[in-house]
Amino acid sequence: MTAFRRLGPAGAERPVVEVDGTIYDLTPLTSDIDGAFLAGGGLARARAAARAGELPLLDVVTPQNVRIGPPVARPQAILCIGQNYAAHAAESGSPVPEHPILFLKHPNTLVGPDDDVVLPRGSTRGDWEVELAVVIGSRAWDCATDEEALGHVAGYALGNDVSEREHQFELSGGQWSTGKTFPTFCPLGPDLVPADEIDPQDLRLRSWVNGEPRQDSTTKDMVFPVGTLVRVLSTRMVLEPGDVVLTGTPEGVALSGRFPYLTRGDIMELEIDGLGRQRQRVR
Repeated sequence: MTAFRRLGPAGAERPVVEVDGTIYDLTPLTSDIDGAFLAGGGLARARAAARAGELPLLDVVTPQNVRIGPPVARPQAILCIGQNYAAHAAESGSPVPEHPILFLKHPNTLVGPDDDVVLPRGSTRGDWEVELAVVIGSRAWDCATDEEALGHVAGYALGNDVSEREHQFELSGGQWSTGKTFPTFCPLGPDLVPADEIDPQDLRLRSWVNGEPRQDSTTKDMVFPVGTLVRVLSTRMVLEPGDVVLTGTPEGVALSGRFPYLTRGDIMELEIDGLGRQRQRVR
């Protein structure tokens, strides 16, 4: 398994790659894991270089004690899909969509997988959403088939589409992005795993709040699979290398009425098989 990460303080992360359990420094190849690196076939080149012994070992004695940043730097866009699991649409009181529902997060919502999540002043309806994140690796425009669309995917990561439901619904004028774009509302990572090492439609997703189970589902239950989502998005806009697509969340969120909304001090934990685990404190 190959996992790309960015380690260090926010804004000064260092790119690394773990290949078969060994962590290598990526700085001889690139200053960061960004759109230019991905567009140049950086993931495959780095994996090959590591296996050939052409990259130095990471010179951090205990990398587990170093902050992990989001695994991709400075995306131009974070595109989000709503109600892409039938059970989540039902718990939201909505029919299964006939077409993918698109909303946006501002790129500055992006934080590391274990960074704090900060609710806006006066928030009483903060919510969690475990999601499979797709990272675009090459420019995609007007893809004709799902297979063609998948060819533009660099890799996959774990994401939390943090939401504030009052801003999303009551204060939004109908535009969901209003409740999705607060700073820290997009924890991503820890890992970016190359697309050829992951089956995106056979992954288990889970979330917990304060150690209590919330979501437990599989990407097999997506209404629109990844290839379809990327294809449809490419007919609505140009997808650029480094762009992130959050593919929707399964049932088990606070919006369902079955669980309390987030309060300060809560601990969110999220996990997707093969893509790692997140832990955020709410403040």
